[in-house]
Amino acid sequence: MCHIAGMTAPLRFLDAASALLGPRGLTIDPELVDPWLTDWRGRFTGRARALASPANVAELAALVRLCGEHGVPIVPQGGNSGMSGGATPDQSGDALLLSLRRMNAIRAIDTEARRVTCEAGVVLQTLHEAAEARDMRFPLTLGGKGSATVGGLISTNAGGSQVLRHGSMRALVLGLEAVLADGQVFSMLTPLKKDNRGFDLKQLLIGSEGTLGIVTAATLKLLPAVAERVVIWAGVSSLPAARALLLHCDDSAGEALEGFEVMPQASIDAVKEHMPQARAPLEGRHAWHVLIEVVADRAGAATLRDACEAMMADAFEKDLLDDAAISASEAQAEAFWLIRETVPAAERARGPAVQHDISVPVEAMPAFVEATAPMLEAEFPGTEAIAFGHLGDGNVHYHVIAPDVTDGHAWNANEGKAISRRVHDLVTEWGGSISAEHGIGQLKRDELARLGDPVALSMLRAVKQALDPQGLLNPGKLV
Repeated sequence: MCHIAGMTAPLRFLDAASALLGPRGLTIDPELVDPWLTDWRGRFTGRARALASPANVAELAALVRLCGEHGVPIVPQGGNSGMSGGATPDQSGDALLLSLRRMNAIRAIDTEARRVTCEAGVVLQTLHEAAEARDMRFPLTLGGKGSATVGGLISTNAGGSQVLRHGSMRALVLGLEAVLADGQVFSMLTPLKKDNRGFDLKQLLIGSEGTLGIVTAATLKLLPAVAERVVIWAGVSSLPAARALLLHCDDSAGEALEGFEVMPQASIDAVKEHMPQARAPLEGRHAWHVLIEVVADRAGAATLRDACEAMMADAFEKDLLDDAAISASEAQAEAFWLIRETVPAAERARGPAVQHDISVPVEAMPAFVEATAPMLEAEFPGTEAIAFGHLGDGNVHYHVIAPDVTDGHAWNANEGKAISRRVHDLVTEWGGSISAEHGIGQLKRDELARLGDPVALSMLRAVKQALDPQGLLNPGKLV
């Protein structure tokens, strides 16, 4: 079914936009537009006047000015791989869906300065490959790297499995270019180590989900390529034990420690059922499984494995773990990671569930999970609460799996909604965040309004009003 409202939109705007962008830059063809009107998780579907795909910053700036003149809302979209419906238009059909996928040039790579300047439409995997070709790397990765774009990653302040050492996208952006709501181009791509000219305006745009400006390009931090990595799989008796092991590894490996992921036995069982060819790295069952990644550049490559073996031997002596396996090859390291990356798909295959991307202070996460999981299972009989993910940065994916139900949609709309509300209440009580790395979008907009600090929300709304007084940039998202 076509969800485009283009035929009912004022012809004056469509004619002007078509003249500006040309046939490659504007379409109302349902076959070309429909795939982009539903979010990646399939939770939200909207309608749009048309799909605009400008080729450069000048075209985009002129298009934004044109939208302002006609009062046309704009919904920016990168790879459409977001988790919170932040790049999906509403059902009104008033908005113009804006794709930046044609703006995909890597403008410059400076290996000496360790930075790259690229446009918003560059796909993360393409960026990885371009850096690797210069013996460098961009230290952010995630499961959707084949579709996620630089602009989307910046707009949502994406995280991933390397946040423990390198931070989220916010920490990797050195400079930024964006088109503002009035069509002006904000251009601060040149990075300065020290710049004290007032607010750091690029940081205002990072994580704003396209509500304050449309990111068009960025200068990003690069690191020397990894020459050697070791991936370790360990079994521990509890989440506090996993936290103790994290502290031990952090003390032992220091800057070389890049990943520390936790998964309960139930998640491993789900992966084995979903992917029968998968082989568990450890024999026997363990309450919690830990995946640890340690890396080295050329200078430390020769001694990395010995250092990791000594680190784990010391952990055994200190009774910090029950069992462990160290990857013997790159293929085995990838196999370990494949198990971790398959957990979300395996959980979905089990049936209906409500997913929560939450964080609490790093040191409080083990206690939070141990306290709240039994509480939720008692309050919502038949459910199973499972947490997995990035223990090292205080962010876990907290899923509550439904009991055996015949109508998953009805369960999600009723009991699932009540569960999410309860989870968010608990997270707030523990001083945490209802969105650790997936953004607010439209999925959590009302929950943010309900639970957010009133002063912080007032400041968010004031900034939005100042930079987008017409409210045309990604309306209905975030605030």
